Amino acid sequence: MLIWFLPLFLLFLLIGLPVFFGLLAAPGLLLWLNGQEKDLTLLYRNVYNGMDSFPLMAIPFFMLAGEMMNKGGITIRLVQFSQALMGHLRGGLAQVNVLSSILFAGLSGSAVADTSALGSMLVPAMEKEGYTRRYAAAITAASSVIGPIIPPSGIMIIYAYVMGESVAALFLAGIVPGILVGVGLMVMIRLTADHYDLPAAKRVEFDGVELKPLENWVSFALVRLNIGVLIWALLPEAVTSSISELAIPLASVLPSRLAVLVAYFAPLLVSIVIAHALMLALRTLVSSEFRTICKRAIVPLQTPVLILGGILGGVFTPTEAAAVAVAYAVFVAFFVLRTMRLSDLPDILSRAGLTSAIVLLLVGAAMAFKTVVSLSYAPQILADYILTLSENPLVLLFLINLLLFIVGMFLDAGPAIIILGPILAPIFTDLGVDPIHFAIIMSVNLTVGLATPPMGLVLFVAAAVSREKVETIAKAILPFLAVEIAVIFLITYVPAISMTIPRLTGFAN
Repeated sequence: MLIWFLPLFLLFLLIGLPVFFGLLAAPGLLLWLNGQEKDLTLLYRNVYNGMDSFPLMAIPFFMLAGEMMNKGGITIRLVQFSQALMGHLRGGLAQVNVLSSILFAGLSGSAVADTSALGSMLVPAMEKEGYTRRYAAAITAASSVIGPIIPPSGIMIIYAYVMGESVAALFLAGIVPGILVGVGLMVMIRLTADHYDLPAAKRVEFDGVELKPLENWVSFALVRLNIGVLIWALLPEAVTSSISELAIPLASVLPSRLAVLVAYFAPLLVSIVIAHALMLALRTLVSSEFRTICKRAIVPLQTPVLILGGILGGVFTPTEAAAVAVAYAVFVAFFVLRTMRLSDLPDILSRAGLTSAIVLLLVGAAMAFKTVVSLSYAPQILADYILTLSENPLVLLFLINLLLFIVGMFLDAGPAIIILGPILAPIFTDLGVDPIHFAIIMSVNLTVGLATPPMGLVLFVAAAVSREKVETIAKAILPFLAVEIAVIFLITYVPAISMTIPRLTGFAN
């Protein structure tokens, strides 16, 4: 009898019951009818147990960091930076919309935050430039799904928590797929420019863009430090050893411990000098206006560098990285950019707390739902059924993509991962699919579902922001959904797209 939990849950969704209550009511009702009152107690106790997790603490921290960055004037800097790079192209603001989503993804990791923050700014601007409102809302919704794919990603934290995978490995595996989705959308914008009669290419003018002295020096230092570290990492070991050996005589006048440190970091210092020389050479190739726009974006764009660099370097865990991201957001907003006041904090904290509460309640309910999944033997039954369809992993991956796409139309990504992950992942792992690879297939597919009719969450957010009907946005978004579906199948059948970076960094076999 318990096997009917999923149809009953879907029925509750169709009659309009909120997902949280549906996840608890469907299995709870069946357990009561089945006379399993003890398991009913276990079900509701697991709501709290599902939320009581250290890894999940990363979610409210990342939510808070995103809210602070948005309130602190970060969004406008990213949009202007995107305009400086791509605003001169045909359909420039549509291209800017996609690039801004790629950049904003590294700050919030949330599709809803992306749609709300960028949509409220770019949809009116696009309409003013001659785009139709439904087209502007559609490209905003389509590009916002990049947010949970490129790290940091809330749904990948949830997947790692449920399936016991490495958060760092999932973050790294999402970089290339997220960029691929963005590039695909940009190509589609260009291909459909004539059909939609997009505005002609024109030079973007930036009037009154200023850079405060402190922000100027911080950006100056961060650029050279980041490029210097990159050069240092790419230098052959023989070169770094030679530089250290040359530095030893120069450091001999210093105390012994300090001399060792100077010798060790000598290659980094040389790399920073090379980076500075490179920046001076590039300085002559661009206008002062373009340099100012780029400098204004450097401080916000340091956030994903700080998060990934700290995790990969073993300095802190993903949860600690989220807390560091909040501290960095506070430092940037209050002391570098000075775009926030203490009076802004209550509103920011309440919004971040409300969003985090919604996500964590869904996670808790879904973990309780998972208890009944295991009691009903649904994973074994579904596994046996799937294997009767075909023994070819490629065919099964195609069928599972169709299943996930349909599920994503009706169910939010977080609960869908918690419910289906424990059922589907072991089946494909046994068939030889890498667990990280399957995690990315599932995460990207369900993320695209956020922008898929009829119940895609970001469609409703885009409709609210643009004051356009969901039905008209749903029609306009279809070409962009086709691109995202194509990318999903590309990720599915070319594992190197998602697995190369985790393997090169040692986070995957």
